[in-house]
Amino acid sequence: MQSSYVVPPVPDRARPVGALVGDALRRPGGRRALSVLSLVLALAGLGIFAYPLGTDLYGRYQQGHLSDTFAAPEVVKAYTERRVKIGEGLTRLKIRKIGVDVLVVQGTTPAALRAGAGHYPATPLPGEVGNVGIAGHRTTYGRPFNRLAELAPGDELQLETPLAVYTYKAVPDFAGHGNPWVVSPRDVSVVAPIAGKRMLTLTTCHPKGSAKQRLVMRFELVSQRTVTRTASG
Repeated sequence: MQSSYVVPPVPDRARPVGALVGDALRRPGGRRALSVLSLVLALAGLGIFAYPLGTDLYGRYQQGHLSDTFAAPEVVKAYTERRVKIGEGLTRLKIRKIGVDVLVVQGTTPAALRAGAGHYPATPLPGEVGNVGIAGHRTTYGRPFNRLAELAPGDELQLETPLAVYTYKAVPDFAGHGNPWVVSPRDVSVVAPIAGKRMLTLTTCHPKGSAKQRLVMRFELVSQRTVTRTASG
């Protein structure tokens, strides 16, 4: 005779959650499951805190390598001939007010931006007529634009290239919005050409830790000086 399957009786009152958890823990399998869950949660928490630190260390490594080679004769030659490759150093960005000193690479691909900041290839080179576009990380890979929102009209920055140093000043509020201002990540008009002017636009993710929007800051060239190099570079 086959053994019958009897459905356990349903109690009149539901047992408290604490009692159910206690029963589960008294079973060997339940204790193992809880241990595994605790380990997974601990590793996930560690990963959340470790990820920004890991990206910062990688960004610093990249910056050190780029800085070591930025003044090399072949780099200067490549810049002069406008053939800087994606991921190679293009210009050094300095913003004294918020402590920024970062070597900007050519390109805004994810790989290029792991150096911290990248130049939009379709925009002019520093100092040229038009609208130079530079994107930078806000919370990872050295987070050079972490404090971009603290800048205001009148603040200055420098772009140092192998040929010259360019000083830009943040422009006053314009077109019905402030400077800086927030746009959609799909709004590419912020780095569109600007005829007859020598402008610079910085972009970064907004709010911090999110890619939902973009924080934008615009500057205009106010002065420049030529870099004098020795025969050895």
